[in-house]
Amino acid sequence: MDFTRDATQTMVAEMVRGLLAREPEDLWTALTDAGLCMMLLPEAAGGDGLGLAEAATVLTELATAAAVGPALATIGFGIVPLASIAEPEVLATAVPPGAILTAALAEPGMAFPDDPLTTAVPGDAAMSVTGTKIAVPYAEQAHRILVPTDKGIVLVDPSGDGVKLTRSPSSSGDPEYVVELNCASGVFVSEDIQGLYRIALAAIGAVADGLAAGAAKLTASHLAARHQFGKPLATFQAVAGEIADVYVTARTIHVAAVSAVWQASQRSSANDNDVLAYWIAAELPAAMQMCHHLHGGIGVDITYPMHRYYSAAKDLARLVGGASYRLDSVGAACSSN
Repeated sequence: MDFTRDATQTMVAEMVRGLLAREPEDLWTALTDAGLCMMLLPEAAGGDGLGLAEAATVLTELATAAAVGPALATIGFGIVPLASIAEPEVLATAVPPGAILTAALAEPGMAFPDDPLTTAVPGDAAMSVTGTKIAVPYAEQAHRILVPTDKGIVLVDPSGDGVKLTRSPSSSGDPEYVVELNCASGVFVSEDIQGLYRIALAAIGAVADGLAAGAAKLTASHLAARHQFGKPLATFQAVAGEIADVYVTARTIHVAAVSAVWQASQRSSANDNDVLAYWIAAELPAAMQMCHHLHGGIGVDITYPMHRYYSAAKDLARLVGGASYRLDSVGAACSSN
């Protein structure tokens, strides 16, 4: 396994960094206009046939600047999973240019449930979906929602009959919803729920990788520039030890995230997603707390970017189910081997 980016991934990273440097008024529109979403579709669907590795590159670069927006939901939960598991005719109607997509990955009391309580009943022309999903990002803004059910994944129109959306709070302020489905009409996509979960968790890992790297770099720059007692803060032994802990967390998440992307891309039988998710839930927020501490008062100033990294990290930790849930999952996986 090679952890370095290849030529295509490097080019994609440069494109994203170039867009960020121009500071467009609407970053999401700029991303879609540049073709950074459509390039992930198969060539038969009008794309360039790129895959999860390139999608992860986009997400990591955006997260490094704390500017993810709807990209995680659309790319990581929508376009890439659909390109992997959907039939071409479904893909063509589900991913119009510039559209936002998302997936309903959690139910009350359970993130990424292996056996969803949401039900789907086959009909003459569509599936009838009933159940409740929580923490669905960009549900109201989405063109379609990928909904895991007891029959598999179903595409649901959030503006259709039988769909009720209730805005719920998020740390970052990004839109998030409880989605209640009552005999909502949907299009069957695939039985491969685990395929959706693996790609979604790999995408979350790519974002966590960027957040950790961006926050660590921001904090290190602050410590090098800020002086106390005539010396840079970075030269104090206690401070150096604390930022070193942040660096170790960032590098560990990077390794786990790259591994998860590679495994999902190769459809490998190996699966480190529970380990990755535990680090996101337990260690990433702790590292962000340390970055806040090392910044002092400026870290909580809303005109300074540190709060965006921390808020996004808290949302990811909640999205994967929390530290206790993920530690139980790691333990269960270890005991079954």
